[in-house]
Amino acid sequence: MAAKSTSNIRVGIGGWTYEPWRGTFYPGGLPQKRELEYASAKLTSIEINGTYYGSQKPETFAKWRGETPEGFVFAVKGPRFATNRKVLGDAGDSIDRFVNGGLGELGEKLGPINWQFMATKKFDPDDFEAFLRLLPPKLNARPLRHAVEVRHPSFRDPAFVALARKYGVAVVIAGDCDYPQIADPTASFAYLRLMGTKEGEPLGYPAKTLDQWVEKARALVAGERPEGLDCVEQAEPDKTAREVFVYVIAGHKVVNPAAAMKFIEKLG
Repeated sequence: MAAKSTSNIRVGIGGWTYEPWRGTFYPGGLPQKRELEYASAKLTSIEINGTYYGSQKPETFAKWRGETPEGFVFAVKGPRFATNRKVLGDAGDSIDRFVNGGLGELGEKLGPINWQFMATKKFDPDDFEAFLRLLPPKLNARPLRHAVEVRHPSFRDPAFVALARKYGVAVVIAGDCDYPQIADPTASFAYLRLMGTKEGEPLGYPAKTLDQWVEKARALVAGERPEGLDCVEQAEPDKTAREVFVYVIAGHKVVNPAAAMKFIEKLG
């Protein structure tokens, strides 16, 4: 039976093809071609990483849609060819090829698009607004949800937060890593990446730490300011209900599925 999303919080991992998960997350003997089917029955979302490195065929997106249960949602990484460039305003062709290259085959299972930037990319207001202006609001009449994952400290700037809010783009919240944390609400959804699972912890995190992340996610859903998350602005919480996407990424990757499943369990 597919796991169900709880209180508008979707929880998952990055990708589903990882050899050390075979025999730990995936049962021994499970055919590799059924790994997505299995993972999507245990989680409520998965972030597709392969799209960051190269294009996928429309039939591949359609296949992924067909292998996952009703109610399941993918987050999709935007291509690095759009974000890893000196002049972001020149990314229009790359963005267009990606968005119109089969992404619509995911249908109702298309969640947010994560546009990830290298840690060396600094914030320049004109440069970044030129990029945000290129992001299409719709695909085949379906609204698109965009998120930007920025990793340079210069983005901890009220001007950046204002730009993201102007265009309704979420800022990916770096959960527990060395990247700057920007937890300001700027869109109709929140996108949280947890990157601190540890070797020696069967669930990646101690139970108390997982409990704290669950409470932070619930606060984000309610439009509250989660305790322990760092915002650029000191504004009062807007109390606006949001859908929240949580991905357990990096860290001690072999335990990430266990952490995500326990997170879902704790949501009740």
